[in-house]
Amino acid sequence: MTMNKYCRIVVKLGTSTLTAGTDFLSPPRMVELVRQMAQIHQRGCKIVLVSSGAIAAGRERLGFPDLPKQIPAKQMLAAVGQPRLMALYEKLFDLYGIFVAQVLITRADLSNRRRYLNSRNTLESLLDQGVIPIVNENDTVTSEEIRVGDNDNLSARVANLIEADLLVLLTDQPGLYRTDPHYDPSPDLIHEVVTPNIPQDIWEAAGDAHISLGTGGMLTKVQAADLARRSGAHVVIAAGDQENVLLRLVDGDALGTHFNPVASTLESRKRYILASDLAEGSLIIDEGAAFALRDGGSLLPVGIIKVEGNFERGDPVSVKDTNGVEIARGLVNYRSNDTEKISGNRSSSILTILGFAYGDEVIHRNNLVLV
Repeated sequence: MTMNKYCRIVVKLGTSTLTAGTDFLSPPRMVELVRQMAQIHQRGCKIVLVSSGAIAAGRERLGFPDLPKQIPAKQMLAAVGQPRLMALYEKLFDLYGIFVAQVLITRADLSNRRRYLNSRNTLESLLDQGVIPIVNENDTVTSEEIRVGDNDNLSARVANLIEADLLVLLTDQPGLYRTDPHYDPSPDLIHEVVTPNIPQDIWEAAGDAHISLGTGGMLTKVQAADLARRSGAHVVIAAGDQENVLLRLVDGDALGTHFNPVASTLESRKRYILASDLAEGSLIIDEGAAFALRDGGSLLPVGIIKVEGNFERGDPVSVKDTNGVEIARGLVNYRSNDTEKISGNRSSSILTILGFAYGDEVIHRNNLVLV
């Protein structure tokens, strides 16, 4: 059995990759990329696909109308193209017995704590069921979201959301060059970036890079790489037309431009929790719960003695022992009123008490840091 170098993978497909450099979606290119993703999925890896191409698909579907270059026209094209794009993906992945799900989100969904938590839970539930989520910006209703680099940066945020260990940005170039290959006959490919801060000459090279059919150029891909690597992900910019590019990258081949992670996903999450402003609330827990936390467990409602203050689902709160000493900080799954109702009860009673449940834990161990 093939050992996987990476287990959680976000693949971002740009418009130029999906169209193979033409004005039309390229079924052969899409078939090939889906085949590779299916093989990776069948190895046991969890994949999220961030796909551009809705506007291009809409433009093709309507026969390339002469439209003004304004937001409403782009929204209209996205509305026409998105279902066609999803229908193609569903048909192709179905050849391998893999279900897909459409997830339309905006950056705002990933900036607000509660919406962030809801988005993450949705993606995690899909991945747990063996479904491949296909993510795109909700272009049809969020006018400010259709702009340069939307899906490049969105893919980095999704990588952070699911704690991916690999983000692959496929484009029409073999990687990032120090000079623009459209004008330099002998461009120098940048193979690896290992420094914590991306050097200024690389930013300058990306800023001069050619912008292709999509809404993002190389600059936005470097921006995405910088964001994702600080969340613990390894990032690669590579050409979508290279043979078995995804399979080779997942196996660790040195294709394209690699950006090494600055921190592990665990370190990144701990930094986020510790750096967050604490909500006006805290949880007082019993000795058994305190022992469980120190032993690497989650905080269950049965161990909560008292709920102090007000907080919303997804807020960072302080966890204290019976002496009032803070022992941990974490992101709560339930707001203060609901936490108070279920405190002291077993997890199996949450649904009965509240009428809904966001999980057995008030704070999952992945969202908790001992202090």
